[in-house]
Amino acid sequence: MAIEFTVNGRRARFDGAPRMPLLWYLRDHAGLTGTKFGCGIGACGACTVLVDGAAQRSCLLPMGGLEGRGVTTIEGLARGERLHPVQQAWIEVDVAQCGYCQAGQILAAVDLLARVAEPSDQEIAALANLCRCGTYPRIRQAIRRAAELGRGGPGSR
Repeated sequence: MAIEFTVNGRRARFDGAPRMPLLWYLRDHAGLTGTKFGCGIGACGACTVLVDGAAQRSCLLPMGGLEGRGVTTIEGLARGERLHPVQQAWIEVDVAQCGYCQAGQILAAVDLLARVAEPSDQEIAALANLCRCGTYPRIRQAIRRAAELGRGGPGSR
């Protein structure tokens, strides 16, 4: 049985094992390596993508659950040359150190800002994505900056 869905706005079809995690489809079949393997048990968030706009751990999401759904990875977040406000804020604040977790962090922040326009420190801290470099203060600052950019604040494009 073929599974049909979209990845970054493009139609996709998968004819393999429906229990295979989305993470491996993205990396091995679609060649989208921005989504990272971290823990494999959904705890770290390095594999976070958006499914129908909601943050999901792709290491736990079986391909069989994607029929008709839309997946967005870090590669599909920008619109041409125009970065998403969260990506722009991440650059402005210079969040990344090693960068391994950043795609998942960014997509989790996109989901949060879609649900809460002005998140509190507690709501930001509730994002369960891990950063081994400890850039949490800059992540918090970037999410606040992205909220500002998203509502057309100073320096928004």
